Amino acid sequence: MSDPKSSQSLKRELGVVGAIALGLGSIVGAGVFVSTGIAAGVAGPAVIIAVAIAAGVAVCNGLNSAQLAASHPVSGGAYEYGYKYLNPLLGFTAGWMFLIAKSASAATAALGFAGYLLNVLGITNRTFLVPTALAAVVLLTLIVLGGLRRSNVINIAIVSITLLSLLFFVIAGLPTVISTEFDNFTPFFQSPKDETDNNVAAVLQATALMFVAYTGYGRIATLGEEVREPRRTIPRAIITTLGITMLLYLGVVVVGIGSVGAETLGTVTNKQVAPLEIAARSFNVPGSGLILAIGAVTATLGVVLNLILGLSRVLFAMGRRRDMPSFVARLDASRDTPYIAVLIMGTIIACLVLIGNVSTTWSFSAFSVLIYYSISDFAALKVPDNERLYPKWIAWLGLAACLFLAFWVEQQIWLVGIGLVAIGLIWKTFISKLFK
Repeated sequence: MSDPKSSQSLKRELGVVGAIALGLGSIVGAGVFVSTGIAAGVAGPAVIIAVAIAAGVAVCNGLNSAQLAASHPVSGGAYEYGYKYLNPLLGFTAGWMFLIAKSASAATAALGFAGYLLNVLGITNRTFLVPTALAAVVLLTLIVLGGLRRSNVINIAIVSITLLSLLFFVIAGLPTVISTEFDNFTPFFQSPKDETDNNVAAVLQATALMFVAYTGYGRIATLGEEVREPRRTIPRAIITTLGITMLLYLGVVVVGIGSVGAETLGTVTNKQVAPLEIAARSFNVPGSGLILAIGAVTATLGVVLNLILGLSRVLFAMGRRRDMPSFVARLDASRDTPYIAVLIMGTIIACLVLIGNVSTTWSFSAFSVLIYYSISDFAALKVPDNERLYPKWIAWLGLAACLFLAFWVEQQIWLVGIGLVAIGLIWKTFISKLFK
C-alpha cells in the first residue's frame, strides 16, 4: 500500500465522545424509525428474534471493524482494509459496494425524514414526500461542505434529541403494552402468505434488513484518519455505540409491536414512512406522537448527515488511489473537506431519493452492505497475530453470517446487486486505468 500524500491527509479532530456521537448519529435513525416497520411487516412479532440475531452479527462485525481501524487508521474503511490485507480487486469491491449500499441507506433516511416531518405538519399528500427529502439532502450536503468540526457539533445536538425521544417512546409506551396483555405478540410467527413462504425465511430476511440498521458504527472506522489516538479511541467508541444501540432497538421494537401490532407497523411504513409515530399515538400520554416525530426528524437528518460524511471519505480514498478520477480527492483550502467527493455523493443520494420507496432502497442497501462487511471480516482474518485485539473466530463468524444473510433479501434485489458488483469489477479492470 502506498501511504497517502501529506497534502491529501485529513486532520485528526475526533475524540472518544465525538466518535461515539458520530456512531450513534449514524445508527439511530432510519434503522430504528423506518426499518423496524419494514422488518415487522416481513416477520411479524418474530422480528424481535431478527433484532437479536442482527445485534449478534453486528457485534462480530463491530469488533472486526475496530480491529482493522485500530491497526490501519485511515479514511476509507473496508476499501483501504481490502487493499492492505487482501488484494486490489477485493479492496475496490468493498469501496464500490459501500458507495452503493450507503447511498441507498441515505436515500431511505431522507425519505424517512420527509415522512415524519409531513406527518407532524399534518400533510397526508405523498406528492410532497420526494421534494421534501431532496431539500434535506441539499441542505445537509451544504453543511458537510463546511467541514467535520461543524458537522460534528450539529450531529451531537441531533443525537441528544433523538435518544431522548426514543427513551420517551419506550418508557411512555410500556404501560400501553402491558394493558394489552401482550395480545399483539400472538401468534408470534405470522401465517405464511403462500406455500413458498416459511417462518425461518421471514426471520432471516428480517435479520438481513435489521443488520443494516446497526451498521452506522462503521462510520467511526471510515473516519479513522480523522480520529485522535485511533488504536484506543476507535474500539472503545464502536463497542460503546453498539451496546447502547442494541438495548435501545430491543426496547423500541417490543413497545412498537406491543402497542399497535407488527402488521400495522409494516403497513404504515409502506404508506406513510412513519411507523413509530403511529405507535406513539396509541399511548395514554398527550403529545406522544409529536415528541416521537421530532426525534425521528432529527434522527433521520443525522443519518443523512453522517452518511454524506462517510461516503465522501470513501470516494475521497478511492480517488486518492486512482480507482476513481483523481479530482474527487481534492481538498478545500483548510484541508478538512473533500469538497468534490461531498458534492458527488450528495447528488447520487438525491437521485436515489427519486425512487420514493423505502422498502426498495432499504432492501438494496441490505444486500450491498452485507457484501461490504463480508470483505471487511475477511480482511480482519489477515491481521497479523501481533496486532490482533480479538480472537480470529470472531472474524470467521462475522464473515459466514454476512455471506449467509446477504441472499435472504428479495431475489430481484440480490440479482441486481450481483450485476452491480460485476459492473464495478469491469470498471476496476478496464476503465479506471484511464485515470492512472
